[in-house]
Amino acid sequence: MLAQIIQFVGEDRALEIAGIRLVGMNAQNGGKLLFSIVFVTVVVALSRLLRRFAPWLLRRRVNERIHFWTSQAINLATALLLLIGLASVWFDDPSRLATALGLVSAGLAFALQKVVTAFAGYAVILRGKTFNVGDRIRMGGVRGDVIALSFIQTTIMEMGQPPETQSDEPEMWVTGRQYTGRIVTLTNDKIFEEPVYNYTREFPYIWEEMRFPIPYESDHARVEQLILQAANRHTIDTRELSRQVLEEMQRRYFISSLNTKPQVFWRMTSNWLEMTLRFLANSHQVREMKNALTREILAGLDTLGVSIASSTFGVVELPPVRVQLERSGQFKAGSRHEPRPPADDTAGAGNHADGAEHRRD
Repeated sequence: MLAQIIQFVGEDRALEIAGIRLVGMNAQNGGKLLFSIVFVTVVVALSRLLRRFAPWLLRRRVNERIHFWTSQAINLATALLLLIGLASVWFDDPSRLATALGLVSAGLAFALQKVVTAFAGYAVILRGKTFNVGDRIRMGGVRGDVIALSFIQTTIMEMGQPPETQSDEPEMWVTGRQYTGRIVTLTNDKIFEEPVYNYTREFPYIWEEMRFPIPYESDHARVEQLILQAANRHTIDTRELSRQVLEEMQRRYFISSLNTKPQVFWRMTSNWLEMTLRFLANSHQVREMKNALTREILAGLDTLGVSIASSTFGVVELPPVRVQLERSGQFKAGSRHEPRPPADDTAGAGNHADGAEHRRD
């Protein structure tokens, strides 16, 4: 019954189903199609098995970066194997293959410009080591940690922005470099349109600053000593860890020696003396470090009897207000004159009974 429905007819053994001849489908193409399906299924299954058992095959505990590069190598090998295998199956004539590739390339370049550019961006990201999975970056106006990277797209776990950068788009409700909970997907072609800021590539530390307005009448030397002592207690581990990384960067790049110790800089303003603390912090622990420094420095300032200067104003007194009673019975506010006594109706010709001087209302 099935043989009567599906038949190969004619000299080229064209495929015919229920009396309908399929264009371009014959016994040879049918065999190639069946082989292609089996080939793709086997390659994809092997790729998934390799990704699952890659940590076991490496015989060691892998971190995020090793896992990422292993997955990327498997994906690239799978794509290359599928491309070569399918081309070998369907194009046994090299001249036909070159013609087909030319037509396909021209069509892709015209219809899929963004996709081709995104794939080119993927190649640049890998070759130039622009960023890696786990890096904290700013790309396409989005700040956050890279959690996935594919041929076309980069996936970022978004983080908030400090108050001084809240004007940047998009708007944020988290006023610190911590996760907002939103996952943002960007195409890889963004690296050709604007710069990519990497917070962690080869040097996972950033310099941060905190400003303290101190009144001019305070003991500035003791305040500076207090700030430096607090900074030294909270940044000692960062300085020790960053020294080795800095030495490696100076070996690889043209970078002058950098000071990793906390520093306090003074600046005079019209209202107070501004002390700016500059220190080194881990890119993923900035907010926690600032919180600890703020608490300790404020407690120390209270001990010294020093308050944070501010430009707020308070109303301490209201001007005196007097009320004058008019004949009409209404109150007139704001007059600084004493109220006049009411006129005596018993006096003749408008004069007072006691002979006082005549006054006109």
